[in-house]
Amino acid sequence: MKTKNAGFTLFELLVSISIIAILVAVATASFSSAQRKARDAKRIQDIEAVRKAAEQYYMLSNANYPTVSGVGVSWAVGSQTVLESWPSDPKGVGYTAYVPTLTASTYCVCAALESGNGNSTTSGCNFVAAGTKNWFCVRNQQ
Repeated sequence: MKTKNAGFTLFELLVSISIIAILVAVATASFSSAQRKARDAKRIQDIEAVRKAAEQYYMLSNANYPTVSGVGVSWAVGSQTVLESWPSDPKGVGYTAYVPTLTASTYCVCAALESGNGNSTTSGCNFVAAGTKNWFCVRNQQ
């Protein structure tokens, strides 16, 4: 009695490996896109927190906005702290996301977005209808 060798042909293995490679490529692209969107959501949340803190500072300091920013900087008026520390970018060191322009009478704080779904074309609070909006910005309300 003759026994047949069990196993896969070379062609079957190549087809299986190709299908697995395509699935891995699609999953990697989806994961990268989800990571970019999550980092952008964090940046927008950080900028909104800075805006709220700046407006609170304005109210507590009798019509002055804070004029300093950066790593380790907190905003306090008297004994009340309105911003514990300046936000750090979720992508880490080497990616400059937050661009503040602060004076006692105005402020503009922007975050560079990776997805291009912002509200400004530049880091200077340029809110125009046309153009690629790679920045999310907030400016003084007073």
